[in-house]
Amino acid sequence: MADEGRGRQSGRRRGQGELETQVLAVLRESAGALTAGQVQEALGGDLAYTTVITILTRLHVKGAVVRERAGRSFEWTALADEAGLAALRMRRVLDAEQNREAVLTSFVTTLSPDDERLLRSLLSEPPSGES
Repeated sequence: MADEGRGRQSGRRRGQGELETQVLAVLRESAGALTAGQVQEALGGDLAYTTVITILTRLHVKGAVVRERAGRSFEWTALADEAGLAALRMRRVLDAEQNREAVLTSFVTTLSPDDERLLRSLLSEPPSGES
């Protein structure tokens, strides 16, 4: 049984990364900030409220969402999209390693030729805000 493409399909359990992506999608599609209960409802209601809070809190720690106090609760707003969340994950992995050069070298050598060209092109552009 699918619930609008976001919930469980055939009883399959969602992984943390998948849940984060789904929660971000709900927040990004919203016209405004949402409470955890509204996120839970938008996801089909099959997740425990505490699970939604945990995912929102993890996204907040990662800098992917912001929260603002609304009474005794919080309202949440997305800052990052899926690509931004993936970039945050990649950065966290890189930050956890002592030999950044080795990690980056290994990463670049495993890229496809097209991805390597794209990365080189991106690196040759001036940083945002500079001409």
